[in-house]
Amino acid sequence: MSKSPLRKDKTCLNCRHVVEHRYCPNCGQENTDTRKTFVQLFIHFFEDLTHYENSFWKTIRNLIFKPASLTKEYLSGKRMSYLAPIRLYIFISFVTFFLFSIIPDGSTEETIEAEKTNNQQHTEQLKPTKTDSISRTQDSIQKQQWIKKLEQKGYIDRKVADSLQKAAAEKNEVDESSNYMNFGYRSVEELDSIQKYGKPEEKLGDFGYWFHKKILLAKKGKTKDEVFDKLSEAFIHNIPKALFIYMPLFAFVLWLFQSKKRWYYFDHGIFTLHYFSFLLLVSLILELFNFFMGLLGHHWLIDSIISLFDTVIILYMLYYFFPAHHRFYEQSRLKTIIKGILIFFINMFILSFILVGLFFFSFINIH
Repeated sequence: MSKSPLRKDKTCLNCRHVVEHRYCPNCGQENTDTRKTFVQLFIHFFEDLTHYENSFWKTIRNLIFKPASLTKEYLSGKRMSYLAPIRLYIFISFVTFFLFSIIPDGSTEETIEAEKTNNQQHTEQLKPTKTDSISRTQDSIQKQQWIKKLEQKGYIDRKVADSLQKAAAEKNEVDESSNYMNFGYRSVEELDSIQKYGKPEEKLGDFGYWFHKKILLAKKGKTKDEVFDKLSEAFIHNIPKALFIYMPLFAFVLWLFQSKKRWYYFDHGIFTLHYFSFLLLVSLILELFNFFMGLLGHHWLIDSIISLFDTVIILYMLYYFFPAHHRFYEQSRLKTIIKGILIFFINMFILSFILVGLFFFSFINIH
């Protein structure tokens, strides 16, 4: 409890209610002087932090090692000793996705620089000197014939000709490999031309035209690797949104398999918030462990420890739902296993559908 002196004025500064003791009976605000010394401010901050840490670490400990205990405690009315479910989820979700975004992947800076250097060298090799017409020619056969004529006329020697032939062939392969996800259309211009001047059977409906144009615009001016990088970034950025869509559906599936008289949808929602908080938190622990262990370098012992830890954590994540379900809904283990398996497959279908939708949403919105 705060040791700040009470105000002489008994009128609450927040709601103007009469305050007989330390806290306002109407809004709960402490009736203390708002102007504090630095020492008082520090003490107040330390008291709040200590109280928060006590409830926070107690919540985290029970969340990881005591499946469903937080949900049962919350629904029984014991709510002051733990973080509220929605506050817990938002906090863990923010920390998890923030750290995921800043933790580098397995590639070291040296490897990335080496890849950039190799890509630059490869790009330079694909630029034929004084042969801009060749680079603009789309037919590989015409390129080869042109180079042969230049050699016959003595403009270039055999060695240069072979080099140009090889560069032309490699460029043709690059052009072919960039032909991805076009669904029959190579450019927006081609799509618009067919939509405007094509035969009726060749034209697309409004949604089909919008969908194909979005994909072509997302690809325009980008290599396959650039599209993949931007898609990965957009996909990860949109995962929190997908989870907010998925969690009510997860709670709804739980509602379908339980007694409607005993359990409200609200109860399943609290269980879902705690369960997803657990999944995010353990995923974060797994990511941090792999990151810090990776800093030690590659060694068979370190790799074995990482593999063992990853296996144990993933198995625990899969196992966690069953004791949580059993303890919260207080059903037999056989019913818990049967319902758990059915719930698992139903949610896998729903989650797959959401992830596919998220993939296309992320793709058509990359810039």
